[in-house]
Amino acid sequence: QVQLVESGGGLVQAGGSLRLSCAASGRTFSTYIMGWFRQTPGKEREFVAAISQYGSNTDYADSVKGRFTISRDNAKNTLYLQMNSLKPEDAAVYYCVARGGSTWSTRLESYEYRYWGQGTQVTASS
Repeated sequence: QVQLVESGGGLVQAGGSLRLSCAASGRTFSTYIMGWFRQTPGKEREFVAAISQYGSNTDYADSVKGRFTISRDNAKNTLYLQMNSLKPEDAAVYYCVARGGSTWSTRLESYEYRYWGQGTQVTASS
């Protein structure tokens, strides 16, 4: 059982930066594939980024590649998403997600992540 709590969202000017954090409960954080999804009203959940158990592998949506960086600190049970050069179209609720009992694979679907945080709102104004 894993509980995930996101923080760091907010309102920034277009072109600005934010760093999202996700604090995870439990003692087996390093066994989970972790990721970020985002969603706006009326839209499907959209994959943003994922990272393997020890951070050796990462995957990004084409729309954020080169601007966002996913990372993790297993000693702190924490996942991060550094977001630079934010655009208005990046505005969404961002969710931290976790999947256990799996091997690394790129572009996992949202339903394949068992655990979800409550989400944190990100807005980039133009």
